[in-house]
Amino acid sequence: MPVHNVHERLLPMRAAEVGDLLDTLSGGASDRLWPHQAWPAMEFDRPLSAGAAGGHGPVRYTVAAYVPGTWVRFTFSGPRGFHGFHEYAVLPVDDEHTMLRHTLSMRVSGIARLSWPLAYRWLHDALLEDSLDRAGHRRHRARWTMYVRFLRALAR
Repeated sequence: MPVHNVHERLLPMRAAEVGDLLDTLSGGASDRLWPHQAWPAMEFDRPLSAGAAGGHGPVRYTVAAYVPGTWVRFTFSGPRGFHGFHEYAVLPVDDEHTMLRHTLSMRVSGIARLSWPLAYRWLHDALLEDSLDRAGHRRHRARWTMYVRFLRALAR
């Protein structure tokens, strides 16, 4: 089953500023893009670079490609049945505006044919909206649906 999922935010920031946010991806205290306060931290076995392995929670991946300040692509290695990638891209619109886009493109097989639509999709969407809120410097979290709150409670 193919999955193509896109989240994007038009930010009133120069591309270089948004690129600086992208370059902090690590899940640590200095990460200004990943919503590590509310979600499992993104962790890698080395600094953000091609070949770095890691993930967040049960989702595992390797950095397939990285262009500092512009683009990073992660190739899935888990959970079982996720075949594809997710990526952040910094897309200049004009001198004062930049689109930050996250794309997930994968094929799911086996148990993931159930786990993606029943759980992962909902959590993924909420996490990505929180990430884009962080990029836009919003101080409040996006409102999670009751189902997302239920899934998060189950995970605890």
